[in-house]
Amino acid sequence: MPETKIFSVNPEHVDSAIISSAAEVLKRGGLVVFPTETVYGLGADALNTQAVEKVFDAKGRPADNPLIVHISKEEQLFDIIDEMPKVGTLLTKQFWPGPLTLVVKRTFLVPDNVVAHMDTVAVRMPNHPVALALIEAFGGGVVAPSANLSTKPSPTTAQHVLSDLRGKVDMILDAGPTPIGVESTVVDITTDPPLILRHGGLPIERIAAIAPRIQVAVEVESLMRSPGTRHRHYAPAAQVVVVEEGDSEAYAAAVQTHRQQGKQVGAIVHSASLVNLERSQFVRALPNSPEIIAQQLYSLLREMDDYGVQVVVVEGIAKQGLGAAVMDRIKRAAESS
Repeated sequence: MPETKIFSVNPEHVDSAIISSAAEVLKRGGLVVFPTETVYGLGADALNTQAVEKVFDAKGRPADNPLIVHISKEEQLFDIIDEMPKVGTLLTKQFWPGPLTLVVKRTFLVPDNVVAHMDTVAVRMPNHPVALALIEAFGGGVVAPSANLSTKPSPTTAQHVLSDLRGKVDMILDAGPTPIGVESTVVDITTDPPLILRHGGLPIERIAAIAPRIQVAVEVESLMRSPGTRHRHYAPAAQVVVVEEGDSEAYAAAVQTHRQQGKQVGAIVHSASLVNLERSQFVRALPNSPEIIAQQLYSLLREMDDYGVQVVVVEGIAKQGLGAAVMDRIKRAAESS
């Protein structure tokens, strides 16, 4: 079991010596956790089969759940993808670096365990100075699924990573909380029209401005090309119960029902009608903002587990903009309960 070394990195003044050390770990086939604009990623050499296998082992991740390859410049795509369709070029020009993952045809150089033995690979260019500096110093593609134990809420701070993976990774680069807080949006551009496989940090409305024919995938065969669409995901140990936005009656009923069963109940709410309904140490009231809710959701779900809360009642939000990704994560957590 490796000793996990932790280094604080200022994203505004990235320490090149720390980045060089981290890149050397990757080159040796080790595991480095680093921040992206979405969540913290568990990094390994994307073209090293044994290093990639360490990622699955550390997370306890099912082998049929593909990984995303992260790059720092478009030249690194040559070893990873077969070709970039025209719509992909338009999307990358507009949204890379950023929280957009594209599913494209892979090259033979990409190990089978990266792509769950499929003929496609998911790839993105993260918009975080630490991530970009590390990938650039490494010199090639880096797989980086969320740096958490499989099924748990993704980590948005280095402390979340330590809670799950201490002793399972070689190095953690701590640059503070991640700004977006939910994973990237995944778009399959091997199909016509392109398909949204996973809602994420880039709202579908912005993508549709570039690719107006885009649709949301519903077929299991299509969804398999993306991580985070099968298996148990984003779930705390506590049971998650979802109520409609502003539905004070449903909220009160859910809280009362579970308390009568002797369960410790927590809540994450944002609308005025629910924020003012009850005050308790286990109620977290957020501003009515999809961006802030996205940024705080995983952290609050983990906090509820730390408190020993058994049931978390979460208020829904409109599926517009980043709200679509927020509701996707909340519902997946609830379905996993």
